[in-house]
Amino acid sequence: MWPEAIHRELAAARIRLVGYVPDAGHKRLIELCQSDKSMRAVVLSTEEEGIGLAAGAWLGGERSVLLMQSSGVGNVINALGTIKECRFPLVTIVTMRGEEGEFNPWQVPMGQAVKPALEAVGVRCFPVDKPAEVAETFIAAADIAFNSRVSAAVLISQRVIGAKGFGQK
Repeated sequence: MWPEAIHRELAAARIRLVGYVPDAGHKRLIELCQSDKSMRAVVLSTEEEGIGLAAGAWLGGERSVLLMQSSGVGNVINALGTIKECRFPLVTIVTMRGEEGEFNPWQVPMGQAVKPALEAVGVRCFPVDKPAEVAETFIAAADIAFNSRVSAAVLISQRVIGAKGFGQK
């Protein structure tokens, strides 16, 4: 499954700090990172905290990743200016909502705006809609972020994580 593949690639990329806002789409990946003794999983109150966490990790000589849902992307847009201007690498893995099969109309606007909003502030976006391509897409995003000191986001489609039905958590 894709969470296991991403976890393997996080370890291979020497990522030691994983910031996340709890999210059902990332549930298994979060569990894997929490149980990995070489990683520190840090629960965030809001996605913006993940930008500071990533900057601090880089200044301290460590690599990090930020996990969030597409609805959280709107919360980090302003803070991404810090990453761009200071040339800190940032890798985010975004589980998408508001796509095919979405039951919650409140998720649709941000789901549609994620890629254009991120690109407008200089984030390279790597959409993926096939489970078998998640790991290789992450590798490409991590390579460009850490080698070029830019922001990169892997956008994992609802086709991969599955659409929730009304009343599901």
